[in-house]
Amino acid sequence: MDDLRKKLKELLIDRLKFEDMTPDDIKDDEPLFAGGLGLDSIDALEIVVMLETEFGIKVKNESAARDNFHSISSLADFVKDRLADEQRAQV
Repeated sequence: MDDLRKKLKELLIDRLKFEDMTPDDIKDDEPLFAGGLGLDSIDALEIVVMLETEFGIKVKNESAARDNFHSISSLADFVKDRLADEQRAQV
């Protein structure tokens, strides 16, 4: 399992209080909302806060969140892209 994906799963489990869940219970491509884990808009806000506190990533608009919070895979790609953008901006 990709380290970033595993970390994201662990953070979601911790932040959203999924007490009886392990990272292995969350499939990389399983939808986080609408079916899948069944997260809601409050959970989406918690993900935004998590990304900011854990990775220093600011999510500026709702459409960016909607497009990138589909699954653990898409969330991991979003984090990697944002961190790479920040790294390039510092050079």
